[in-house]
Amino acid sequence: GTVSILLLCKVPGTLSFFWHYADISHFFQLAAVACLTCLLLKAIQLYQRKRWMTNVLRDFQGAPTHWFYGHVQSVRRDRAVSTLCLFTKISTLLPLPDGSSRNPLQTYEFLVPWIGKGLLILNGPKWHQHRRLLTPGFHYDILKSYVTLMAESVRVMLDKWEKLIPEKKSVELFEHVSLMTLDSIMKCNYSLHQIFNPSPSLLCRGNSYIQTVLDLSVMLHKRILMPLYHNEIIYWFSASGRRFRKACRLAQHHTGILYGPSDPGLQILKKRRLDFLDILLCARDEHGNGLSDEDLRAEVDTFMFAGHDTTASGISWILYCLAQYPEHQQKCREEINDLLADRDTIEDDLGKMPYSTMFIKECLRLYPPVLLVGRELSAPVTFADGRSLPKGFLTSLSIYGLHRNPEVWPNPEVFDPLRFSPENTSNRHPYAFLPFAAGPRNCIGQHFAMNEMKISLALTLSRFELSPDPEKPPVPIHLIVLRSKNGIHVYLRKLC
Repeated sequence: GTVSILLLCKVPGTLSFFWHYADISHFFQLAAVACLTCLLLKAIQLYQRKRWMTNVLRDFQGAPTHWFYGHVQSVRRDRAVSTLCLFTKISTLLPLPDGSSRNPLQTYEFLVPWIGKGLLILNGPKWHQHRRLLTPGFHYDILKSYVTLMAESVRVMLDKWEKLIPEKKSVELFEHVSLMTLDSIMKCNYSLHQIFNPSPSLLCRGNSYIQTVLDLSVMLHKRILMPLYHNEIIYWFSASGRRFRKACRLAQHHTGILYGPSDPGLQILKKRRLDFLDILLCARDEHGNGLSDEDLRAEVDTFMFAGHDTTASGISWILYCLAQYPEHQQKCREEINDLLADRDTIEDDLGKMPYSTMFIKECLRLYPPVLLVGRELSAPVTFADGRSLPKGFLTSLSIYGLHRNPEVWPNPEVFDPLRFSPENTSNRHPYAFLPFAAGPRNCIGQHFAMNEMKISLALTLSRFELSPDPEKPPVPIHLIVLRSKNGIHVYLRKLC
């Protein structure tokens, strides 16, 4: 050893290299120790949290789970249906079956790179400020002015369907309905006319945005089921994270036209009324402060996604139920025909469709567009059976499971619109039916969505008879909103 050191000293610069190498080696040793320490602290933290969770949930008995993955592995085996089966089983008070390390509010955080911190993501004082500023955009008088525009979009979709009938094939609804709801929200909220324009570039743009939303939904679902990808650093450096960022940029590029459309094919409507974007731009709080550019972009991205995708889900499943239950389809059609007589306008009649409204609500009970919501308890909660949860506990509410809970809904799998007749709803708990959530964080756009669903049902029934495609039954799947793994296919017959 001495000889080798002496020999190294004879070579110019070798000793400094040796000491430099020793410093690097020492650095890596310290880094390794630091990483192991962090991992150990994280393991202790997870262990302590698991002990606390076990203590809190000692009175809540759920199905056996893996100590780390929970039920995630069973969900992965059949992503299309097992999640929904799981939601049905946890329709009562049970531990969240997503893995002991899972934060039920993380799904919202995963959405931030896509839609920003808008009304869906925010909480606390800033959420209250945004909610207060945006509420005027959904006033009754504002929504009433949208009805004609919604009907225009629906009629264009129906015209397209008439051209498909000679092919004698079933029609896949979800893509058509998504394009229609996108066109509708662009016209109603942003005065952009129109995605259904004859211009090929606009139609391509609409289809591209819809496909991007679907891609992002699939990627988010995969991330939720992959515990390692819950870590931001690991996910952003992964191939999946890079694909997600690229898709986010593409979605935001589409919404960028709302700030300054440069496509000459876009036709800007003359401002006969204030639209949602006008209200966003003009909104001021009590101190005279409006939304920042970042907040404005986040709200536009949020309402572009939530305003078309959730409504498209609801309408698609409503049309499927019309095909699946012909006796109820006929009752709805008779009501619509009596209401419209020889007219083809529905604008002033949305409040005069009692049976069709009950039908829509029953569809939303069985096929709610949003299946799961997460909340953090702002105060301790004690349930009727004496069990309780502490303040700060993170919870998930399965709307899908609640709507199919036999303790709340007798014979829940039976399709019966009369569940929503006045006499049957009078004694029902107000939170038994939550397609738009409830409380202060209920869906701000629920009346907008209900209007669009009523218009779509009424105008469709006045022109078509729908029947199911027995060779292509839908397979429900949870991808942010309720979709079908293989699409929603129905046969259409033009009425004379």
